[in-house]
Amino acid sequence: MDIEVILTQDDPKLGRRGELIKVADGHARNYLVPRGKAVPATPSNLKRFNEEKSRRQKREAAEIAEARAVAEKLEKNPLSVEVLAGEGDKLFGAVTTQEIAQQLAAQGIKIDKKSIQLEEPIRKLGMHTVSVKLYPEVSAVLKLSVVKKKN
Repeated sequence: MDIEVILTQDDPKLGRRGELIKVADGHARNYLVPRGKAVPATPSNLKRFNEEKSRRQKREAAEIAEARAVAEKLEKNPLSVEVLAGEGDKLFGAVTTQEIAQQLAAQGIKIDKKSIQLEEPIRKLGMHTVSVKLYPEVSAVLKLSVVKKKN
């Protein structure tokens, strides 16, 4: 006999959190419910998970809108980084994601350095394009100008 349960955790074989699934009665009673992986699909539990789902969707929509606004700012405003360079415009060190994140923070745009995607640190003067992943489905291209610091 099958019973309906609501998953409280993601499970690769059964589904995602909040999904209503049918499983064998014994599997639910002996494994899923005691381990906190699922709860019985009672009307009150269904209502609670639907409310949580709508709150999560609203929060996600707000985060996506904010990420799109930041992406627009990044694409409109190129960033300039001044670095020390020696003979032949060879950089002392390199421009890293940490440095880019600090420069953006100085402009009032807070981005985690892990969101900035550089294949390798920038070691040359000039214009560079840097990909920034702000949300799973929102990314931006930042134009970065690396210029020699004047003494």
